[in-house]
Amino acid sequence: MSKVILVTGAGRGLGTDIAREALAAGHQVVATGRRPEEVEKTLGGPQDNLLVTQLDVTSLEDAEAAAQTAVDRFDRIDVLINNAGNFFAGYFEEIPPAQMRQQIETNLLGPMNVTRAILPIMRKQRAGHVITLSSSAGIIGQEFCVAYAASKFGVEGWMESLRFDVEPYNIHTTVVEPGFFRTELLVEGSTTWPEPTIDDYAERTTATIAGWKSMNGQQSGDPAKLARALLTIADQQEPPLRFVAGADAIEGVKAKAQELLAQAEASRELGANLAYEDSNT
Repeated sequence: MSKVILVTGAGRGLGTDIAREALAAGHQVVATGRRPEEVEKTLGGPQDNLLVTQLDVTSLEDAEAAAQTAVDRFDRIDVLINNAGNFFAGYFEEIPPAQMRQQIETNLLGPMNVTRAILPIMRKQRAGHVITLSSSAGIIGQEFCVAYAASKFGVEGWMESLRFDVEPYNIHTTVVEPGFFRTELLVEGSTTWPEPTIDDYAERTTATIAGWKSMNGQQSGDPAKLARALLTIADQQEPPLRFVAGADAIEGVKAKAQELLAQAEASRELGANLAYEDSNT
């Protein structure tokens, strides 16, 4: 069945693949980005089932305008795919507070803005599906990823809790945890690399940047296949609350789950007997 699918960050990387695959599958697509002329050029120009509109996810006003434009054109929004994001790499002490805030603004508050604009439409329809791209770094802390992981761990908690808000209105939620895919996350414009400013971190920073840059274009995951998987989930009657994407991510999440179980058990002796004791009993 054809759906109206709004995709953020559709001008490059995975967002472009999602929009292309959705159009090929016969869906009506609202492809958004900060530079709509680039989005339209990337997707091959005007098409009957394609609406390209401007959207900077850090702007609630942009999000509300894009949502209204989508409804004006297609009458509804069935699926929101929160894809837009960026990556501020580095060790915590070398990431300026302004960059840390910018990371949170884009990767966490950004999808919140878009979802806030679209949920009233979905509630009115009594139907909808919010899919938000997190990362394996949203459930597994990683070196050189403190800002990114902080934003994606926030996405995980928000989406896991949002489910309970919107379930009564037949609105589904799915948080997606991809591993390493051959997207454009590690290219200039998506990743901000730190300048070594602290001697203790300098050698590790230089080596880690070189290692990450060498990975670009060599990641094992195929973003077109991920895009098709997301569209499969969007078509499901009972979509998953969490979708772990990529063999590397699946193994990593399984290991993290086992680690959490072990940590909970290790806390039992000290942590299980902390209940308040009523002195009158």
